[in-house]
Amino acid sequence: MCEMKNEVRNEIEKSGDGEVQEKVSRHFIEQIIDKDLAEGVYDTVHTRFPPEPNGYLHIGHAKSILLNYGLAKQYGGKFNMRFDDTNPTKEKVEFVESIKADIEWLGADWEDRLFFASDYFGQMYEGAVKLIKKGKAYVSDLTAEEIREYRGTLTEPGKDDPYAGRSVEENLKLFEEMKEGKYGDGEKVLRARIDMASPNINMRDPVIYRVAHMTHHNTGDQWCIYPMYDFAHPIEDAIEGITHSICTLEFEDHRPLYDWVVRELEYPNPPKQIEFAKLYLTNVVTGKRYIKKLVEEGIVDGWDDPRLVSIAALRRRGFTPESIKLFVDLCGISKSQSSVDYAMLEYCIREDLKAKKPRMMAVLDPIKLVIDNYPEGQTEMLEIPNNLENPELGSRQVPFGRELYIEREDFMEVPPKKYFRMFPGNEVRLMNAYFVTCTDFVKDAEGNITEVHCTYDPASRGGNSPDGRKVKGTIHWVPVSEAIKAEVRLYENIIDEEKGVYNEDGSLNLNPNSLTVLKECYLEPAFAGAKAYDSFQFVRQGFFCVDARDSKAEAMVFNRIVSLKSSYNLPK
Repeated sequence: MCEMKNEVRNEIEKSGDGEVQEKVSRHFIEQIIDKDLAEGVYDTVHTRFPPEPNGYLHIGHAKSILLNYGLAKQYGGKFNMRFDDTNPTKEKVEFVESIKADIEWLGADWEDRLFFASDYFGQMYEGAVKLIKKGKAYVSDLTAEEIREYRGTLTEPGKDDPYAGRSVEENLKLFEEMKEGKYGDGEKVLRARIDMASPNINMRDPVIYRVAHMTHHNTGDQWCIYPMYDFAHPIEDAIEGITHSICTLEFEDHRPLYDWVVRELEYPNPPKQIEFAKLYLTNVVTGKRYIKKLVEEGIVDGWDDPRLVSIAALRRRGFTPESIKLFVDLCGISKSQSSVDYAMLEYCIREDLKAKKPRMMAVLDPIKLVIDNYPEGQTEMLEIPNNLENPELGSRQVPFGRELYIEREDFMEVPPKKYFRMFPGNEVRLMNAYFVTCTDFVKDAEGNITEVHCTYDPASRGGNSPDGRKVKGTIHWVPVSEAIKAEVRLYENIIDEEKGVYNEDGSLNLNPNSLTVLKECYLEPAFAGAKAYDSFQFVRQGFFCVDARDSKAEAMVFNRIVSLKSSYNLPK
């Protein structure tokens, strides 16, 4: 299970005079920054979030965004937003725009510091030329497969590239010709000259430039050579004055190459790379190639399908920035890889919404309830509190009449023991309204119950009996005459949790019941005017959000964010 947030893990100490003091534990990145500032390594803190625009961001990226932005704010520094767009084969403007929207939604403000790696292509090219002139880079004619063969293994050193002996003049000429488009894709590459016997494979003369005749989303056809990520990234950080380049643990073995690049290119005050553990959620799909396949095969309706954990999907489903921040805080920052139960994310959204949102009545599987002794044509307005836990949300007026919708499961012809809702002869409470007693019911030709009849006690208005009699069952309702018809979508995990994420062949174990669409749902009239992303608690059902894509004023669509009940226990 993940680490607890710093505030939760505060230590309590006693000082010499007996006073209780609170000592806030600081995670290892904060400790590194504290030391750097104290020793004068840097006089400020400057961080960045550098996604590649080749897909939508997911919940794991939220941790990195909020960490980088949070540290900049904490230390009074700066935060940059930068797209690492060095691979035009997979990048799209759609992904750029989606990433910007996600980061803004999470509340990370880059102010006027929005950058693209492609903005620095000229400086990266000059850096490569500088390495060639220093004898630290050379042009190779080896194919990608041959480079892999020459690289060696984890236990065997690599072999020198047969083209490593080219002169500086020849390398400069060939690299210029690569830039001018004289060679085809894969025909030549530029490699850094480091150490083919290094125990770190990343240091065995890595490729730093390749030929790729592709149109770039930002630079068009200006370039036909593109830098590799491991070469480009440290240059971007150095140009922007980043002090602490925070990334995930898979880049730990790449740190020597990062340091080599900024050192050989002689950048002053070079940035420091620091790695932390990724955020892993159990039984979810975050891999871009898997999501892309789900989208292309129509299994989901886009990268923002509410069954996914992309940030756009979580937003569309109804998660809030505050719930994501709470989740990231609870997980903490460490170097230890761990997995987090999805139930913890659900816990966070419940915690955020339960006191914020009105509790309103919606019937998802309706049958009609007729109160036979209620005056025909009469409507009365009942005042109902919006949220008993938060009186500041006030109350609303809900119309009540002779015909209501109730949940089908709230009536049984022959009930089992301990069933306290509606059945023939039983008295129940209509929430915030009256006591009613079931008297009869109607079935259709197939034997399905279509209508329930009852009588009400006029003296029990508000849901309380003047003679003090008690009822064990309370059910919610919606007035038929003013009900709003809506579609409701119930979501489960898109992965079959019993089988795990992947099959033996690498395909996904999909849950065939991950989406249930209810077309005939009825809402109380106070839902009128609800707009995209508005969220509510449906009494006894869970938290729901107006779908941002498909909902319209004349045909409302709601997504279930999360049910009311949780099996998750917050770690102590």
